[in-house]
Amino acid sequence: MGRKKKLNLDKVRSIQLSLGAMKFISHQIAYFYRNIRAKKNIRFVLQYLALLVLLLAVYSTLFHLIMAYEGHEYTWLTGLYWTLTVMSTLGFGDITFHTDLGRIFSIIVLLSGVVFLLILFPFVFLRFFYIPWMEAQAQARTKVELGEEFKGHVILTATDPISINLVQKLKQYLIPYVIVEPDPKKAVDLLDSGYHVLSGEVDDFETYRRARVQHAAMVVAMNEDALSTNIAFTVREISETVSIAANADQEDSLDILRLAGSNHVFQFTKMLGQSLARRVVGRGMHANVVGSFDELLIAELPAMRTPLEGKTLVESRVRATTGLTVVGLWERGRFELPRPDKPISPKAVLLLAGSKEQLMRFEDSLMGHYLPKGKEGPVLILGGGRVGQAAAETLKERGMDYRIVEKRPIPLEDGDKYIHGSAAALDVLEKAGIGETPSIIITTHTDDLNIYLTIYCRKLRPDVQIISRATLERNISTLHRAGADLVMSYASMGAATLLNLLKPGEFLMLAEGLNVFRLPAQTNLSGRCLMENRIREKSGCSVIAVNREGRLIINPDPTIVMEPADDLILIGTSEAEESFLKTFSH
Repeated sequence: MGRKKKLNLDKVRSIQLSLGAMKFISHQIAYFYRNIRAKKNIRFVLQYLALLVLLLAVYSTLFHLIMAYEGHEYTWLTGLYWTLTVMSTLGFGDITFHTDLGRIFSIIVLLSGVVFLLILFPFVFLRFFYIPWMEAQAQARTKVELGEEFKGHVILTATDPISINLVQKLKQYLIPYVIVEPDPKKAVDLLDSGYHVLSGEVDDFETYRRARVQHAAMVVAMNEDALSTNIAFTVREISETVSIAANADQEDSLDILRLAGSNHVFQFTKMLGQSLARRVVGRGMHANVVGSFDELLIAELPAMRTPLEGKTLVESRVRATTGLTVVGLWERGRFELPRPDKPISPKAVLLLAGSKEQLMRFEDSLMGHYLPKGKEGPVLILGGGRVGQAAAETLKERGMDYRIVEKRPIPLEDGDKYIHGSAAALDVLEKAGIGETPSIIITTHTDDLNIYLTIYCRKLRPDVQIISRATLERNISTLHRAGADLVMSYASMGAATLLNLLKPGEFLMLAEGLNVFRLPAQTNLSGRCLMENRIREKSGCSVIAVNREGRLIINPDPTIVMEPADDLILIGTSEAEESFLKTFSH
């Protein structure tokens, strides 16, 4: 009985393999049948083969005629054999001509064989058969149409750093996605790297129909402005409701992308420059709002050269005087929950949570009369690209002096703010004012250069604030080790902005691994006050607001008693969120 069952299983596997092979072969044939370029290639290969057969026939016939002229008789198969050995340059020499006419004919056959068999044949085989066949295999591996199970998914049309970073976050939160890739080779590479890929042109109506765009949550177009416009316009032909997010490299493209149908248009390079400048310490500095959750605002404040530097949280009396809560501290990219007795390091960045009124009260009471010690020099901006110019514009709005160091000539309204030269040259930096500057912003688009400049500037000024841009997420920790006080990732910022659009009112990503999220109060939390539940000690999350019957209680008192219908607004890392669910979901 067991042997019969094993035989049946082997038979089933054999049938499955046969069906798989038939499906693969049928897909290859269908590819060459449907693809216009592949059909043209096959037509060219057939024409080439027909010409080759014609040459073989003509040469074999002439072989018989010339051999008859020399007084020899051979079979037709021998004529074909001689023609192939001479054209392929094998030339066994067992059959030869003895007259000049025969030798001239042999040279002609040999030279044509070199051209048609040794040169043209490999080219034709690779260019018009092998490469299209590999493309067909690639397309057979990638998706050509999404199944009905795809709903609420995100469609990405590029593989830039922001899109790839967004994919990692979508995987983390189990949000389905697909990357549209027109290049079959790149599609296979992405597939081998573990990404979900749909093969198709990004500006083709049919591609988005196969991607089930009418059931998608969002289309993300991080392409060049003209192509993103085409994508938005094409998607809108299929669906009027799907959300479209796009990036605009040029200022003029903002309105055009919106007219084409984009719901959300960002200038991520400009946003990055503004965010870098808002974190500069000095006159006119403010707590920088990095996110909002209904009426709840989350803000960052560098502690360096502020009245909070060196004090403990208890001594700072932030909550007592303003109502704001310090919910966390960033120090060189590492997030930690605040301890009342720990002194605030000059390298730390305070994460504040509260209402708009509380934030204004904080700036008026603690920061309003703040004057830095000594004379302030201009803020140095190393790199005069779009990020650097956006940073300069923000500093100008805050009334702060600055100097841009850039090797390329750049047009600026304030010409005296531009220092032409390499930021790696000491005389250029001295001319820009590195000896007196309170802060240095490093904005080049090359992470290697940013690391180099960070190490160099930290050696020249151990006490200065260094804020750097990172294009790739993996270089954030390297920049911190090189001496940067604050690092902002272009990819993380863009991905977090897009992810926040998917779950408005439920989720807010502040930085890599740090989130604000809404969760219902579990039954084992209700009936007890926040202090008794010890949420922070047990999970690592901090409660920054309570939503009770549609009313947001910001920075609730620790003695507030939880009700079953309450929603908690918490802040914490991804691991802390998981810990909260495991600890309090029973």
